Amino acid sequence: MSIELSKHVRDEAIASIQQYFERNMPEPIGELAAGLLLNYFVEEIGPAIYNQAISDSQVRMQRRVMDLEGELYEDPFQYWHKAKTKRSK
Repeated sequence: MSIELSKHVRDEAIASIQQYFERNMPEPIGELAAGLLLNYFVEEIGPAIYNQAISDSQVRMQRRVMDLEGELYEDPFQYWHKAKTKRSK
């Protein structure tokens, strides 16, 4: 699966890379070079981050599904028990 960035996110990422270079590197980086660097990171490192996010989500969802009974279970045949409790009050 190819990771696609929206134009807005891509523009923000390029600006962030340029700002990082201005503050932390001896020379600034141009927009074209920053875009190419972004492409490299998205293609090379992006899938590892994406896969980890999917794995983390899967673990969380499995925990939630395993606890469906605890979250959603209702005891059946409680009408008479509740009616008796109401009369006792």
